[in-house]
Amino acid sequence: MTRFLAYFLCFLLLLQTFNRELLVVNYQLQKDQITRLFCVNKDKPRMRCNGRCHLAKQLRKASDTERKGPQAGVAKLKYEVLPPLARFLPSPLPTYPRPVLFAPLPANGYALALVQAIFHPPTLRA
Repeated sequence: MTRFLAYFLCFLLLLQTFNRELLVVNYQLQKDQITRLFCVNKDKPRMRCNGRCHLAKQLRKASDTERKGPQAGVAKLKYEVLPPLARFLPSPLPTYPRPVLFAPLPANGYALALVQAIFHPPTLRA
């Protein structure tokens, strides 16, 4: 399941990255149909447009959406929706109880452990 999810997310990332190239490939594969249905200059065959006007519109629209960038609402939605989902996904790493880092204080609330070999009061020499 996780492998499928990883491949699916990689596919979506590549699809977003290569959207301009996919538009050009789609144009090349369906050039006749695009010329018949969408070409503005189909009544002017001397221009040899062959649907390139429609391709230019699509590429312009794709570049405009790239320039706009992600909308703040979408980012906010992702931020609010995705963290609760992490609780339901299985954790790849095992979880262990956290060790106690500090020892509890004694009953009087004060603890001082002096090492007698190091600590001694200063002596005055006459």
